[in-house]
Amino acid sequence: MAEKSLREINLTALVSGRSYFPSPDRWEDEVIYFLMVDRFSDGKENLYRDNQGNLASSGSTPPFASADNGNAVTTAADAAAWRDAGTVFTGGTLKGIESKLGYLQRLGVTAVWLSPIFKQVNADNSYHGYGIQHFLDVDPHFGTRDDLRNLVSSAHKMGLRVILDIILNHSGDVFRYNSGDPAWNGGKYDVKGFRDSSGAASLPFGAVDLTQHPKAFPDAAIWPEEFQSEAAFTREGYIKNFDYFPEYADGDFFGLKDLHHGERRMKDGVDQVDDYVVSPTLRRLSEAYKFWIAFADIDGFRLDTVKHMDPGAARVFSSVMHEFAQTVGKDNFYIIGEITGGREFAFDRLEVTGLDAALGISDERAKMAAFVKGDSGPEEYFDLFRNSLLVHKDSHVWFRDKVVTSVDDHDHVDQGRQKHRFSAFGYSKMALPVMAVNACTLGIPCIYYGTEQLFDGEGGGDGADRYLRECMFGGPFGAFRSRGRHFFLEDQEVFRELGKIHALRRKLLSLRRGRQYLRQISGNGTDFGFPQKLGGRMRSIVAWSRIFDEKEVVCAINTDPDNTRSAHVTIDNGLHASGGALACLYSTHSAEIGNTVAVEPLNGKAVLLTVPPAGFAVYG
Repeated sequence: MAEKSLREINLTALVSGRSYFPSPDRWEDEVIYFLMVDRFSDGKENLYRDNQGNLASSGSTPPFASADNGNAVTTAADAAAWRDAGTVFTGGTLKGIESKLGYLQRLGVTAVWLSPIFKQVNADNSYHGYGIQHFLDVDPHFGTRDDLRNLVSSAHKMGLRVILDIILNHSGDVFRYNSGDPAWNGGKYDVKGFRDSSGAASLPFGAVDLTQHPKAFPDAAIWPEEFQSEAAFTREGYIKNFDYFPEYADGDFFGLKDLHHGERRMKDGVDQVDDYVVSPTLRRLSEAYKFWIAFADIDGFRLDTVKHMDPGAARVFSSVMHEFAQTVGKDNFYIIGEITGGREFAFDRLEVTGLDAALGISDERAKMAAFVKGDSGPEEYFDLFRNSLLVHKDSHVWFRDKVVTSVDDHDHVDQGRQKHRFSAFGYSKMALPVMAVNACTLGIPCIYYGTEQLFDGEGGGDGADRYLRECMFGGPFGAFRSRGRHFFLEDQEVFRELGKIHALRRKLLSLRRGRQYLRQISGNGTDFGFPQKLGGRMRSIVAWSRIFDEKEVVCAINTDPDNTRSAHVTIDNGLHASGGALACLYSTHSAEIGNTVAVEPLNGKAVLLTVPPAGFAVYG
């Protein structure tokens, strides 16, 4: 059983004599895969490829077939049961993930981002992991601390790194206010008591005496015991206005309880980040997260809800984690921040706090999806990386390792009450090109689990996050309104082709680190311009170049799902000579691979590219 107190942790002894897995030289070389532990694998699948690539036949859950679509919603009662299943724990485990590392490796993944694994409030169904009740233990729904350590060890043996999703801003819903569920008004509220294992606020709000309350550990109050004080929490009620400071910094994030990190120092309305006064709570949180690096050999953190934290607190935490990681040989331990509030705010907060990268969860994702679907021109997406002066950087290559881009995620906060995945509403044909864009443009690419299997996130228009969180292992809440069928389908075309694209990315420095340029195109070889919408849609080749050390690689997608498209594509005038050639390094029309296209003296220099419907090609 996990420790009751931080005093029981001896970090020096924990790291003594151990050899830790080193950090990558450059995180932009990595391909991240984000999975929700409860929704990925329960280890009971049948007829999937194991970590060695062999067909496993000892499980009970068969693979999904097209006839299984909708098998969980054939009646109104069944549909209600399927929807309800998405609100509670469904059975995914750490051991299940360990059994599917080969699946991820063959997809070309190099780093696995796990949703929070920490012990959750016993009375709540916090399957997502963001309601922590014990900061030093794994939730028993997911397994044990040793299961986590074994998973990380197995991943490292296969060359995969592990990023752990952590929460600094708040704990779970561990106490109740006297006045019910009050909203933030700038003052502090009295607390009725810590919640017991059944959810009632029956425990004193303070240090829990286990002689008087022997059942309080491990399923009640909050642990370790250093957090059992009113000073550990801001106690200001829930946030109503998520854009008003200091409400969004000091209020509770919905029912989760805001932790008190320290005291801000303001001057002329400006937060003096360097003068931040650290609270004992922040120091204790730092010790708790050091433990997970030391115990499990974690390679990086994804830090939740950074907007809602004092920048001074995030800055202190970032420094402490980086420094501790260096003491065990992880010189490039990576911390990725979830920073909502707009692009400029996110990158300003990134610089102030010393976090390593920000999630591209608003403009980047929305504009990428829009141009691939033909709803807008591509300039809006590519300008996000070109206009680096907006984030006070002189060169757009700064974005190589400062933004983590993805097609889908578990929240889709920008979609309001119509949340869905990219492949929803008939757009599954475009799943490969959008994932190719994600893999081969600036930033660290991240795959949200199931996108590679065309998960659509459909199922309800009530804005619920559950529909974005289908079970890869089937269970009671499978994708495509199914149950009892798994989705580790390696013969599926997008999975297969994306693995090839990631392999090419791994081979070519240009695709990982190169400068990036959206290219003008022409249908007649005379009139060049950037692709545009015509008749309400953009059905066109979209091409861009990645250039690294005088080597240019040209990538192109076809946003037309039904017809092959050809276009003259501009390339760098100084790097190529007329009469030269570029070779096809990859195409969804595999017969094209190895063929060459001539360099012509058009618009400086250009090549004529042909891309199949909803296709992708790379030339160099």
